[in-house]
Amino acid sequence: MRALEGLAGALVVLVVLRDVFQSVVTPRPVSGRWRLSRFVPLGLWRPWRWAALQLPSVRAREGMLGSFGPLAVLLALGTWVALLVVGYGLLMDAMRDQVRPRPPGFGSSLYFAATSMLTIGFGDFVPTAAATRLVAVVAGATGLGVFAVVITFLFSLFAAFQRREVSVVTLEAAASAPPSGVTLLETHALAHLLGDLPRVFERWQIWAAEVLDSHLAYPVLAYFRSSHDNDSWISSLGAVMDAATLALTTIDVQATPGASDALYGWAKLARAVGGHCIEDLVLFFDLDGDHYVGVELEEYRQARERLQRAGYVLKPEADGWEAFQRLRSEYAGRVNALARHWASPPAQWIGDRSPLRVRSQHDGHLAPSPVSGVKGR
Repeated sequence: MRALEGLAGALVVLVVLRDVFQSVVTPRPVSGRWRLSRFVPLGLWRPWRWAALQLPSVRAREGMLGSFGPLAVLLALGTWVALLVVGYGLLMDAMRDQVRPRPPGFGSSLYFAATSMLTIGFGDFVPTAAATRLVAVVAGATGLGVFAVVITFLFSLFAAFQRREVSVVTLEAAASAPPSGVTLLETHALAHLLGDLPRVFERWQIWAAEVLDSHLAYPVLAYFRSSHDNDSWISSLGAVMDAATLALTTIDVQATPGASDALYGWAKLARAVGGHCIEDLVLFFDLDGDHYVGVELEEYRQARERLQRAGYVLKPEADGWEAFQRLRSEYAGRVNALARHWASPPAQWIGDRSPLRVRSQHDGHLAPSPVSGVKGR
């Protein structure tokens, strides 16, 4: 029985250390659905989201949703530490005859393992043989190592979060909040910045590649909510995808005064990398991403009217609508699946837009367009 207890303890320690290595140290996606660090956010997020959505106040709801990401990191750390204490406690208990005074039960062995791992060392239990001394030293090194790695991991998470949010907040000036692809195009035309639009798509191509890399390597980062009202990294990506799709299918770039010839190329590249990012996130988090347009013909016509008033020359409606349906159906279902999963604030054509049709249900959670004055839909 002592041998089985020792083997069980060693197995627990190895499983936890493997999970810490894969979750924190390895800078790439790791396979395996039943890892501890994957179960903590996925297992708790759905009931947490449900409870938050029951709150009547937008401020309280956003506060509760926004606290989940940091809490998930602390819960993962607590789970790792608790399981390591149990693992080393089992090892110590299997060798209790080599400890003085002899631990009277498993609880005392857990206590000895905890004081060894946290390097407290009261000295009330002392290992007397080589094996127990080795386990005590390894437990102390493990405790120091896990805490050091997790603290470093937190700094990396916050740095990635800040890089992500800088672009999201910057986009708000042109795309409004909640963000809208139509408003993004409209703002650049009305502000006579059409020559700048290709650079916007170029920056968001790089942004999408960074998010794809960081959020698959460290999935808990996806649960860190955007810190500004009405903003969401998912809705912002969707807005840029919509703007790129409209530029490719609806706007006649060559005939539009002031439009750069590079607009078409950068819109195509940004849409390709953004679509790759959305697809991989949906697959990684095991979400349903059906193919559908998500936009009605009347909504498309309203978008065309806004773009035309802003000064864009448009392609014929029938051709534009057919191409728009084809391209948007490739990512609309997936980006909406991401928006629903993370309960992103509803935006134009993205997420659950039903509250936007009944403003009293939305608690004033709307912001005007900075140029046109049109409310985000």
